[in-house]
Amino acid sequence: MRYMFLIYSRETDMAEMSVAEREQLRATHWALMDETRAKGIFQGAEPLHPTATATTVRTEGGRPLVLDGPFAETKEQLAGFYMIEARDLNEAIQVAAKIPPARVGCVEVRPIRPIPQAMPPSERPIALQQLDASQPG
Repeated sequence: MRYMFLIYSRETDMAEMSVAEREQLRATHWALMDETRAKGIFQGAEPLHPTATATTVRTEGGRPLVLDGPFAETKEQLAGFYMIEARDLNEAIQVAAKIPPARVGCVEVRPIRPIPQAMPPSERPIALQQLDASQPG
């Protein structure tokens, strides 16, 4: 099963780190990515820019409403993610515990639900196959 690890930390903590501390943090992330890559379970990982660069989009009355910044003010901000293919939740938790911000923030572990439309038509549930056949084009 694929798992997404949503990494939450305080942006102010990162801003207050010394160059050496930030380098150590990066090295720890690289080591974990190398470890999971070697195990064949690594799917991807990316950091996010600070929340000041965020744009929130909602739809009201069928029209987009675009807001600057994150949706809500929080103590911890979404800082990035990892995605792995794990045997089970226990293996996913073991990997998540090694992500450096888990020590000062948190890592939310969530199973990824496949999107049937992303599956080849022959693998989709019967109801979706029938829906696809009725669609023009």
